[in-house]
Amino acid sequence: MGAVMGTFSSLQTKQRRPSKGKSGSSSREGCVMTFLAVGSKSRHNKIEDELEMTMVCHRPEGLEQLEAQTNFTKRELQVLYRGFKNECPSGVVNEETFKQIYAQFFPHGDASTYAHYLFNAFDTTQTGSVKFEDFVTALSILLRGTVHEKLRWTFNLYDINKDGYINKEEMMDIVKAIYDMMGKYTYPVLKEDTPRQHVDVFFQKMDKNKDGIVTLDEFLESCQEDDNIMRSLQLFQNVM
Repeated sequence: MGAVMGTFSSLQTKQRRPSKGKSGSSSREGCVMTFLAVGSKSRHNKIEDELEMTMVCHRPEGLEQLEAQTNFTKRELQVLYRGFKNECPSGVVNEETFKQIYAQFFPHGDASTYAHYLFNAFDTTQTGSVKFEDFVTALSILLRGTVHEKLRWTFNLYDINKDGYINKEEMMDIVKAIYDMMGKYTYPVLKEDTPRQHVDVFFQKMDKNKDGIVTLDEFLESCQEDDNIMRSLQLFQNVM
């Protein structure tokens, strides 16, 4: 999957015309692409691009349909698919492979727990595998979605048990997983209770009616009215 973004990043550098749809901030795209960028940048001609769509165990939806459902052009989808197939010849990625990919980027930390939560957010049908359609749909939101779309996606990530609410334990699990992934070699050095302090502040602001849970509406409202929360969430989202 790293090759996917490595190749896509190369294409974006070469393109001069604006991409379809609303683009996110350049720093946001840069962080995600730098984070995911490893692997090959192979070249195929147009005929090979079309033929390769039939050469895997799982064949994705037609590019026209995905183009209509995402903020990517057909050409960008072809490039993304090439990279995805290079990393996942079967056309799907399982959780173990997903964890191995993430571990490459955080050699000083433990990325396994966060990768587990992130995989579940990509695996919207809870099948235990992520198809190209799942991957590119999420990527479209994270890179080029509106603020509202990105926040809804983030809410789903934090809602670990998928009951439609975020409780304090779930928020703590995600934030701690992020700190574990970053490892001990951060600057400034973080204190052991830093994750808990951040969660306490966030939850107090978000749980407006003090019922012990954060609803989607509370989450959206709190994030959009508090610049500090938005900046903190942006920092955490950059590791996606």
